[in-house]
Amino acid sequence: MRRWRPHAEQVVTVVTKPQAAPLRRLPGVEGIWVFVAADMAMFAILFVSFMQGRLAEPALFEASRQTLDVNFGGINTLILLTSSWLVALGVVAVRQGRAERLPALLAAALACGLAFMVSKAIEYGGKLAAGITMLTNDFYMFYFTLTGIHLFHVTAGNVVLVVLWVKARNGAFTQDNCVTLECGATYWHMVDLLWIMLFPLLYLLR
Repeated sequence: MRRWRPHAEQVVTVVTKPQAAPLRRLPGVEGIWVFVAADMAMFAILFVSFMQGRLAEPALFEASRQTLDVNFGGINTLILLTSSWLVALGVVAVRQGRAERLPALLAAALACGLAFMVSKAIEYGGKLAAGITMLTNDFYMFYFTLTGIHLFHVTAGNVVLVVLWVKARNGAFTQDNCVTLECGATYWHMVDLLWIMLFPLLYLLR
C-alpha cells in the first residue's frame, strides 16, 4: 500500500541588494568653486572697507548715495535675476534630456547680460557728464571701484555665455556631459549674487 506523503513546499527568498543612492555633487568642477570662494572673499574685503568708510563719514556717504538713481539699480537687478534664471532653466533642460532648448535660453540670457552693460554705461555716462568721477569723494571711489570690477565680471560672463551658446548649437551638451555648462552657470550665478549685494549696499543703505 502506497503511503501518502505531503510535499514540502520550497520557499525561495530573493534578497535584492538595495541600490546605492546616486552620489550628490556640486555642479561643475571643484576649481570653479575655489574661484568663486576667492572672488567672494575679495568682494567681502571691499564691502567691509566700504562700511568702515561710511562709518567714518556718514553724512558724505549718505549725501552721495542720494545722487544715485535707484531706478537704474533696480532695473539692473531685474535684468541679472532674469538672466540667471534663464541660465538655470538651460541647465535643467539639459539634465532632463531637452538640450535643444539650451541655445535659445542662453541667447536670451546673453541679451540680458548685454542689456546690463548698456544700462551701466548710460549710468556711468550721466555721472561723468555731471563731473562725478572716482576722485570726487570716498563714496564715489568705492562706487566706481565696486561697480567697475563687477562690470568686468559681467563682461567676462557674457564671453562665457557666447562660448556656451556656440557649444550648445553644436550639440556639445547632454545629460552625461554638462560639466562645462554647469561651470559657466555657476560663474554667472556668482555675478548675479554679487550685484544683489552691491545694489542695497550702494543704492539703498541709509
